[in-house]
Amino acid sequence: MVEKKQRLLALDVLRGATIAAMILVNNPGSWSHVYAPLLHAEWNGWTFTDLIFPFFLFIVGVSIVLALASKMDDPLLRRSLYKKIVRRTLILFGLGLFLSGFPYFNLSTLRIPGVLQRIAVCYFFAALLFLHADTKKMWGITLALLFGYWALMVWYPVPGLGAGSLEKGANFAAWVDSLVLKGHMWSATKTWDPEGIVSTLPALATTLLGVFTGKLLRAGLSAEEKTLRLFVYGNFLLLTGMIWSVWLPINKSIWTSSYAVFMSGMAMVVLGMLTWWIDIRGERRLTRPFVVYGMNAITVFVLSGVVGRLLYLIRFDLDGKSVTLKGWLYHLLFTSWLSPYNASLAYALCWVALSYLLMKWMYNKGIFLKV
Repeated sequence: MVEKKQRLLALDVLRGATIAAMILVNNPGSWSHVYAPLLHAEWNGWTFTDLIFPFFLFIVGVSIVLALASKMDDPLLRRSLYKKIVRRTLILFGLGLFLSGFPYFNLSTLRIPGVLQRIAVCYFFAALLFLHADTKKMWGITLALLFGYWALMVWYPVPGLGAGSLEKGANFAAWVDSLVLKGHMWSATKTWDPEGIVSTLPALATTLLGVFTGKLLRAGLSAEEKTLRLFVYGNFLLLTGMIWSVWLPINKSIWTSSYAVFMSGMAMVVLGMLTWWIDIRGERRLTRPFVVYGMNAITVFVLSGVVGRLLYLIRFDLDGKSVTLKGWLYHLLFTSWLSPYNASLAYALCWVALSYLLMKWMYNKGIFLKV
């Protein structure tokens, strides 16, 4: 059913652009031939790809305010909010576990953390804090998460390593993951997880910075005043993150506090640009595709993960060789006439386009699968 309430178009566009970017970077034709901006930074630093996940958490934070604020003062409605929050959390976490296990569901090695699992946890705690804590308390919690995580990473003496190591797989966050999640971590590392336990603390701070932004957007301010504040606050966070990175490098894999602050600032600036373009300039051109994507963001993410995996699993014999369906399509449609890097990019862009066509059909039919 189409929602009747007034939506914030700039946020819908940002959500749609973010999920489209996630589909793009998650589905190259070949992982051996990917342009550098479409890969995560090797360790410290950031690329275009490193914007995507924190943008999504930031959007979750903004959306919490827009979805819950009008209902939290009514005692009857407020009670129903708790059920809604728990239900959404469990569905998101369950979908994440489903993607981790699909299609074999080997429980002995099932990856417990993941993208949707982190979104679920951050949504749960951010929503509860929004309902129960005033702005001052939430700022205190946000700062405690950021500085507390920094302190743990640089001061806690990890057995066998000592304090202060921020190296890949050799840091406090990785040590905790190895103790609690042994055998249930990302298959590419096996000894630590980029969506692990301790690094979820600053990820929650990213979500809370989105909550503060949602409160700003609901304030009784003109579009011009909101846009100005988004730019000012966003650039302040960008500058703070860059200065902080001198002592604590910007790093997505362990979600350093400087990374959380810097990326929240970036998201705020981009949202400010969209607010200026859409609400002040009144420009609506080119917004529709992103709105279509954003209205079924979780649906397209899950479907992309399932279909992408099936393309690897479906195999058949071709000229005496066993090939995957993906490999056959990739060679037939792309590598036969494009350079390796452009073929890989073209394959990913086709994923984005085909996903959009499916989401457009759902949008036109009024099908919005909400969790």
